[in-house]
Amino acid sequence: MTEPELLFNGRWLRMRRRGTWEYVERVNPKGAVIIVAETPDGDVLLVEQYRVPIAARTIEMPAGLVGDLPGSEDEGIVESARRELLEETGWQADRFEIVMGGPSSAGMSTELMTFVRAFDLRQVHAGGGDATEDILVHRVPRDRVAPFLADQMARGYAIDPKLYAGLYFLDRDARGRPWPGR
Repeated sequence: MTEPELLFNGRWLRMRRRGTWEYVERVNPKGAVIIVAETPDGDVLLVEQYRVPIAARTIEMPAGLVGDLPGSEDEGIVESARRELLEETGWQADRFEIVMGGPSSAGMSTELMTFVRAFDLRQVHAGGGDATEDILVHRVPRDRVAPFLADQMARGYAIDPKLYAGLYFLDRDARGRPWPGR
């Protein structure tokens, strides 16, 4: 395999070419975390935010980069999930389980993402993200998530396809086993 050629080096991303294949590499090597969270009332926590690359508002599960804050380079996946869930949604969880990880877009990026299931939630503030974000939190009853997403799509929102995998992980782990207590 040939050494990749550096085409662009930015603060968060690098663009590289290996042979004829161009791809993006995360400068932050720890990847991303996606949090699957359900309130004690049975509502699924989703977030809405504007995404510059696609110039549209999206509906997603709470998520974020691992170790991206200054001084947190050694942050682990669960610590990141805890931080992002609280920051974006205002909810804390007593327990987190790493479900599975893999590439977010294997043909375009080196980014790896990990699904984390949050359990035993309690709300501590309204959420909304940090000072650089404008996040709207949606609490959607579990049995209304599919119609809610279809309605949002019809209104022009971009729906993150990874969200559908996350819905599966509400009930089951990556082996298809029910979560204890479900």
